Amino acid sequence: MSKSSAQYSQSPQHHPHDHGRPFNRRPVSAAAAIPAPAESDGYTIVHAGKQVRFAPVVFWIVVGTVVLLGLWSAATATYFAFRDDVLTRLIARQAEMQYAYEDRIAELRAKVDRTTSRQLLDQEQFDQKLDQIMKRQTALESRATALGAMPDVTGSIPRATPPRGSDAGTSSQGTPKPSPISDTVIFVAPPDREARLESRTPAAASPQPNQFAKVQGFDNVLVRLTTSLDNVERRQIAALSAVEDGMESRVRRMRGVVSDLGLNLADLEAAVPRSAMGGPFVPVKLPANAGPFEKQLNRINLTRAELDRLNRTLALVPYRKPVIGEVEFTSGFGVRSDPFLGRPAMHTGLDFRAATGDPVRVTAYGKVVSSGWSGGYGRMVEVDHGNGLSTRYGHLSEIHVKVGEIVKIGQVIGAVGSTGRSTGPHLHYETRIDGDAVDPQKFLRAGVRLSAG
Repeated sequence: MSKSSAQYSQSPQHHPHDHGRPFNRRPVSAAAAIPAPAESDGYTIVHAGKQVRFAPVVFWIVVGTVVLLGLWSAATATYFAFRDDVLTRLIARQAEMQYAYEDRIAELRAKVDRTTSRQLLDQEQFDQKLDQIMKRQTALESRATALGAMPDVTGSIPRATPPRGSDAGTSSQGTPKPSPISDTVIFVAPPDREARLESRTPAAASPQPNQFAKVQGFDNVLVRLTTSLDNVERRQIAALSAVEDGMESRVRRMRGVVSDLGLNLADLEAAVPRSAMGGPFVPVKLPANAGPFEKQLNRINLTRAELDRLNRTLALVPYRKPVIGEVEFTSGFGVRSDPFLGRPAMHTGLDFRAATGDPVRVTAYGKVVSSGWSGGYGRMVEVDHGNGLSTRYGHLSEIHVKVGEIVKIGQVIGAVGSTGRSTGPHLHYETRIDGDAVDPQKFLRAGVRLSAG
């Protein structure tokens, strides 16, 4: 704004109706008093008589943008100028690599053809060897299946001590078990024939997986396969021998126990209750070409059948404890001083220390023939086990069975008490043969013998 205009705006304005009124001067505004900024700040561009002013920051931003656009244009022009050369060199490089790969493939094909020719020459001999190995593998797998199908032969006799181990296939329960095939054999035959020989692997074995994959040459592979199958066959025979020895030893021990107890095994077997079963009689026959393994397996099956029969027979023999826990006798079998009269008297059983209410269990399979009060026995239960064997349980505080009831091994028939001629809570236990009392410890020792091993 010019100086004259500023002065003009500051001069008073008169109105025709203001004559005669006092003149009041308006105050000058502060904006009018501030001088204009100096024209030297910033940059001025003059074009065609027109001036454009830029602040320093704006000016340098514009200059930088123009420079960047120039560099970008130069780089783009350079790329388009040399692009054709770069593409040409890349295409030539790819062509060279392709030719090299084709040469390599041709070389490998020729090598494969030579190898295939050699394989075809030996194919007939290789097939014969492979057929033999496959047949042997099939036989070993059949044996492994037979071994794995053999049930546990521990029977119903409880184990009192840890079992003794065996070098060839024993179970944690003390009965030798077969060890299945422990080698896994995978063989890749030529393209026209594939042969896969596999066998089950037990948890105890740790063969190297794909151990034949690194073997070069069919002959070496066949040799290793044969060696592996030999090892499997030896382990199977060892396992089968251990099973047979264990079962035969157990049968001898059970027969010896029956003999030591003075019992007639035939009479005991006749008294065994028969379960509901039947079917036609088919005698066991071995094939004419049966080998040693099949013959040994047949012997084991016969021994196992005998062992099962003895287990059922011994279920009628009271060789187990009538009370649970550690055995502690307060009075043994035989002559003793009578606790009431103080005179020598015959004690016909064993007195087991126990607390009132402790469960009393039957020691063998049988039938209850007496249940109730019986003179000096107090509350008493008598069980007939057949073939002249019977057991008595006296001084009971409670009776849980009735006359005529069939009881099984370990079934609770009453509770410990102090009824009858008794000085305190305990169990009076008797074993009788043909009505005559015999020492129960004889049967208990037989049970220890049966459970050991």
